[in-house]
Amino acid sequence: MNKQSFLFLFLLGVVTFSTAQKKKITLEEIFGGEFRTEYMDVLRSMNNGTQYTILNTSRSPRSSSLDKYDYETLQKVETIVASSDAVPYFSSYSFSDDESQVLLATEVEPIFRRSRLGIYYVYDIASKELVKISEVKIQEPTLSPDGSKVAYVLDNNLYVMDLAERTTKQVTTDGNKGTIINGVTDWVYEEEFGFVRAFEWNSDGSKIAFLRFDETEVPHFSMDVYGTELYPSQHEFKYPKAGEKNSIVTLHMFDVASGAISNVDLDGAYYIPRIKWMHNPDHLSVQTMNRHQNNLKLYDVNAKDNSVSVLFEETDAAYVDIDDDLTFLADDSFIWTSEADGYNHLYLYGRDGELKNQITEGPWEVTSYYGYDEKNDRIFYQSVENGSINRGVYSISSKGKKKKELSTEEGTNSAAFSSDFTYYINTYSSATTPYQFTLHNASNGKLIKEIKDNSALENKLEGYQIAPKEFSTINVNGYDLNMYMMKPADFDPNKEYPLFMFQYSGPGSQQVANRWMGTRDYWHQLLVSEGYIVACVDGRGTGLKGRDFKKLTQKELGKYEVEDQIDAAKKLSELSYIDEDRTGIWGWSYGGFMSTNCILKGNDTFEMAIAVAPVTSWRFYDTIYTERYMQTPQENPTGYDDNSPFNYPELLKGKYLLVHGSGDDNVHVQNTMRMIEALVQANKQFDWAIYPDKNHGIYGGNTSLHLYTKLTNFVKENL
Repeated sequence: MNKQSFLFLFLLGVVTFSTAQKKKITLEEIFGGEFRTEYMDVLRSMNNGTQYTILNTSRSPRSSSLDKYDYETLQKVETIVASSDAVPYFSSYSFSDDESQVLLATEVEPIFRRSRLGIYYVYDIASKELVKISEVKIQEPTLSPDGSKVAYVLDNNLYVMDLAERTTKQVTTDGNKGTIINGVTDWVYEEEFGFVRAFEWNSDGSKIAFLRFDETEVPHFSMDVYGTELYPSQHEFKYPKAGEKNSIVTLHMFDVASGAISNVDLDGAYYIPRIKWMHNPDHLSVQTMNRHQNNLKLYDVNAKDNSVSVLFEETDAAYVDIDDDLTFLADDSFIWTSEADGYNHLYLYGRDGELKNQITEGPWEVTSYYGYDEKNDRIFYQSVENGSINRGVYSISSKGKKKKELSTEEGTNSAAFSSDFTYYINTYSSATTPYQFTLHNASNGKLIKEIKDNSALENKLEGYQIAPKEFSTINVNGYDLNMYMMKPADFDPNKEYPLFMFQYSGPGSQQVANRWMGTRDYWHQLLVSEGYIVACVDGRGTGLKGRDFKKLTQKELGKYEVEDQIDAAKKLSELSYIDEDRTGIWGWSYGGFMSTNCILKGNDTFEMAIAVAPVTSWRFYDTIYTERYMQTPQENPTGYDDNSPFNYPELLKGKYLLVHGSGDDNVHVQNTMRMIEALVQANKQFDWAIYPDKNHGIYGGNTSLHLYTKLTNFVKENL
C-alpha cells in the first residue's frame, strides 16, 4: 500500500468516526420543540421613532403586558398596560393613530386562515380606563384616528361605538350568514386576496368606506366534522369553485356625523381587492379587477359626492398581482410596484396618476417595499439583486439615485424600520446560520447593537449530523433552474444513493432559498442521515426570476412544472452516485398535485411519490386563485383536464402515498377522494391516510408526529 492510499483510508476513517460520534435527528425531537428557533417578539415602532412596543406574554402564570422600549438602548422604559384583576389577559393589541388609546384582544378564536372572533377592550393610556366594546365576540375592531370611536363587525353587520358616550350605532342591518356580509371579506377574498377587514376610516374619522359582499348565489359548501359527539356535525360556508359564481361586491360610504350610507358606482367592477384612503380625507383609492385578473384599475373616489375617476390602469397578458405596496406621499402622489418592464420594480406616480419615473430597474425583483422617508427622500426595500436565492435590504431616492446596500451578509435579510426611519432591526439567516436580530442605523446600515441570535441552537446542532445545502443550478428544458442538494455526512462518491426530491412549484413560489431551516428541512436532515440524497429544484413558473419565467405556466398549471421535475430527476440520475432505480418525490398542497402528476406522467423516472393535501383537479379549487392562472374551466377545459391526475390513474406503476385532512376548508378532501376512486377503478394499489377534522396544515396534538412517522416509514420501505 502506498502512502497516498494509506492517507486516504486514514482520513476516511477519521471522517467516518467523527460522523458516527454525532447523533441523528429524531422525529420526537423535531416535533417536541428540541430545535425550536428563537425569534424576535413582534414589535411596533411608536410615532416618536425612538421607541417601540412589544407584547410580552407568559403561560405560567398566565399574564400579558404591553411594554415600551428604547431603540438606542433596547431597554424597557415602561409598562403601558398589563393583565391584572382589572385587565383580562390579552393576546394582541393596536394603537389609535395618536397613541392615546390601545385596543386589546382577549378570548380570541380562529374562523379561517386570517379571520378571528374575540372579546375586545379599549384602554385609555392617560386615564387608565378600560372599556369593553361588546359583551359578545366581534370581528376586526378598529379605532378611529383620534381614538374617540371604534368600528367593528358583528354577525356580518358594521357597528360604530362612541367611547365617550358609551353608545353603539348599528350601521348596516342586512347582514346575514350565507347571504350578505358587511365590512369583512368572504372566504375566497380572505384566502386569496389576503385580507379580512373590509372597511377603512378616513384620516379625520368623518367617514368609513366599506365593502358589501352578496354571496347569495355562491355555491354552498359543507364538510363533516366528526368531533367526539354521537353524531357528526356539518361545517358550512360559501366557497366559489373555478367557473362558479362569486360574491357580488360593492363599495359604500358611511358618513359618521349624519349616519347616512351612500353607494359608490365603480362601473360594474368584478373584484375590489383593495381600498385605501389618501392623506386628503375626501379621497379614497380603490383597486378593481376583471374576472381574469389581467386588468387592474386604480380609482380615485371623491367622498364628497362619490364621483369616480381612473388614476391609472395596468394590464398583463396573464395576470396582475395584488399587493399592499401602494403608498401615498404627503401630496398624494404615490409609490407603486409593477412587473411592467418584465421584473417587479418600484414606480413613482403623480397625484394625477401620471408616471413620474421608474425608481428601481434591472434584471432582478423587488421582493418587499418597506416605506418612504420623505424628510430625506429615501425609499427602503428588499430585493434579490445579490442573487435570486438571497435577499438584501437597500435604500434609494425617489428619483432612482443614491442607492445603498444596507445589509452585507449573504443570505436572507429583512428589515423592520422605526416610524421616522432612523433605525431598523435586521433579521438575517442563511442555510448555515440560524436567525440573527441586529439594530442598525437606517442611513448607512451601520450596526448599532446585536439583539438576539440562536447561538444556543447552533451549538446544539454541532452534536448532530447536519448536511449542508449545496446550492447550484441545473440546466433543464433550456433554463438554468435553482437547485439544492443534501448528501449524507459519510457521502462516498463511489456508492449509489436513493434520490428523494421535494418541491412546491406553485406560481411565484420559491423553495430553493438561502435561509435557515424549517420543520420540513429537519425532516429532510433525518432522511439524509439515513442514507438518502435530498434535492429540490425550482422549475418554470416559480418566482423571483422575472415575469416571463413566472408566467410561462399560464393556462397550463401542472404541465411545464411537471416536465421540469421529471427531466431534472432524469438528469440527476445520470450522476454516478445516484441510483436511478430509486427516485422518489414528495410535496404538500400544490406540491402534492405535482408529486402525483410526476409519478404518473414520469412513471419511468419515479419509483415512489408522497402527496399531502393535494389538488387533483383545479376544477375543485377556488375562483380567485385558479382563474388567475387558468381562466375558467368553461374557457380552458383542456388546461384543467389534461393535467388532472385522476384522469389517468392507469399510469401508476410505483409506490404512492396519499394523505389529507378531512377538515381542510382550503383544498377539500374531495380532491383526495376522487383520486382514490380513480385509482380503485383502475385497480391500482396505493397507500392512503385521512386525518379526521384536520385542516390544510394537518397538525394538533400528536398529529404532526404521527404524520411524519408515516411519511418516514413509507420512504424507508419504498425507496
